[in-house]
Amino acid sequence: MNLRTKIGWIGVCMAAFIAAFSLNLGGIGDYVASVKANGATKAAVKPLFSEQELSELRQTIANEAEKQRIEPINAQIDRVWKAIPGYNGVEVDIDKSFEKTVATGTLSPIQFVYKEVNPEISLRDLGKYPIFRGNPEKKMIAFMINVAWGNEYIQPILDTLEKEQVKATFFLDGSWLKKYPDVAMQIQAKGHEMSNHAYSHPNMSELGRQAAYTQISKTEELLKSTLAVDNKWFAPPSGDYNQMTIQVAAEQGLMTVLWTIDTIDWQKPSPDTIIRRISSKLEPGSLILMHPTASSRDALPGMIRIAKQKGYAIGTVSELLSTDRVPPVVEPGP
Repeated sequence: MNLRTKIGWIGVCMAAFIAAFSLNLGGIGDYVASVKANGATKAAVKPLFSEQELSELRQTIANEAEKQRIEPINAQIDRVWKAIPGYNGVEVDIDKSFEKTVATGTLSPIQFVYKEVNPEISLRDLGKYPIFRGNPEKKMIAFMINVAWGNEYIQPILDTLEKEQVKATFFLDGSWLKKYPDVAMQIQAKGHEMSNHAYSHPNMSELGRQAAYTQISKTEELLKSTLAVDNKWFAPPSGDYNQMTIQVAAEQGLMTVLWTIDTIDWQKPSPDTIIRRISSKLEPGSLILMHPTASSRDALPGMIRIAKQKGYAIGTVSELLSTDRVPPVVEPGP
């Protein structure tokens, strides 16, 4: 066999080898791809929970939801306390509870999610009545601080509120607000609620309709222009009012609010006297009236301590009179 023939045979053999090797590689690749696809398909068709398990979970949540539901309380008119705000109920959010539980990768324990349920009747549905208290089922109280004088006591009161992490509602006399806008801004900057206490501290029941309307409207204008406040409440000076007072306040979008417990700080009692008075009368929904006086300045830490010892949250008037549940929203569950 000459050299040319040998080279030819070698070339033929190499070509055959390469072709065979390529075919073999293709088969292996196809096999590997097939195995992977098979595994992926099996994983996709094998859910974590069966249809029956998921159906039983949803039914269990629905059954528990019926047991755990707390009905909302409608706002109502009380013979003594007049308008009393409603209070939200609580129910299990079935869909979110189901989704949250499944997402954990185990069906027990159930991860309950709750939501609040609004009452059908709200304060504003009741008509034109004064408000003296929050809902007795709501474990919250509020301080309403009427300001027409006493600037020297405002800063120490603010310091105590800040130290105790408490927000209050300051009802401002309009003439005072016009004279001391810087002090009002200082109060507002601390996160407190600002509201309407008429313009010149009159006895509202002794005024004619137009005069009563103007007493409220002038202060409303100042609250808006000076503090950019969108106000909801009117506290009549000295607690003096008649039905016309409530009517003209309502015409300006305001509800008339008074107090549950009076510190009577204008009589200059000792701080201990105020604290004992508050302690004996304090209950859920209480609105506590005070002014910037030496007596209330010194009694405020004790009043806050008593409220906290009783397990009451302390909020603004708007927070107390809202239907929102006091945190935590979730009532005792499984």
